[in-house]
Amino acid sequence: MTAAAPTRYQRILLKLSGEALAAGQGSGIDANLVSRVAREVAQIHALGTQIGIVVGGGNIIRGGVASGQGIDRVAGDHMGMLATVINCLALQDALEKAGLQTRVTTAIRMDSIAEPFIRRRAIRHLEKGRVVLFAAGTGNPYFTTDSAAALRAIEIHADVLLKATKVDGIYDADPAKVPTAKRYEGVSYREVLDKELKVMDTAAFALCRENAMPILVFDLFAEGNLMKAVLGEKIGTIVNSKGE
Repeated sequence: MTAAAPTRYQRILLKLSGEALAAGQGSGIDANLVSRVAREVAQIHALGTQIGIVVGGGNIIRGGVASGQGIDRVAGDHMGMLATVINCLALQDALEKAGLQTRVTTAIRMDSIAEPFIRRRAIRHLEKGRVVLFAAGTGNPYFTTDSAAALRAIEIHADVLLKATKVDGIYDADPAKVPTAKRYEGVSYREVLDKELKVMDTAAFALCRENAMPILVFDLFAEGNLMKAVLGEKIGTIVNSKGE
């Protein structure tokens, strides 16, 4: 592959929430939004970027919510893992319609629809230009898909974890409730802890901090932001050791 433009990151791990795929519908999958995400992924792929993706399952079911309704927590988390597989298959379909080669890998074996996650094989897929979707979280209950994203990013030696959200970065307060909330352009791991900023769950953040994995939090719904992120333009909030 020949890069058409200079990119800041050669290999990325993109974390999408399940709710993002619902695009405001609350639940289910918005096919138009999924297609748009696939087109943007195809655009950065054309630059030579190697792309891994982790998708949540909150648009279908959350293990924590299920357990609150009386379902055993482990069973609920397994249900949530299966929800991420459904989302990955939907995204795989859209990506392949956009002209990309893909592989879905799962932390729970289901050989008829996806490959088991094998780290070296996943890296080889990336090197061959395939988009790799990592489904079923970490394969273990009590861990979120944020933790799965952090883990997979570290395992595949990604240059950055791109956390696509509904807001345009990390704020010192909830911008939906506090109009004067300040958005950070860059923040260090230490500042996140000292200021108790909400980036991702504690286990996922600890993994990133301990392994010096940069995290870029940005708005998924602003079209073109994924390209800007890969090109290194100043969008969202970058979290790293230096805070810049």
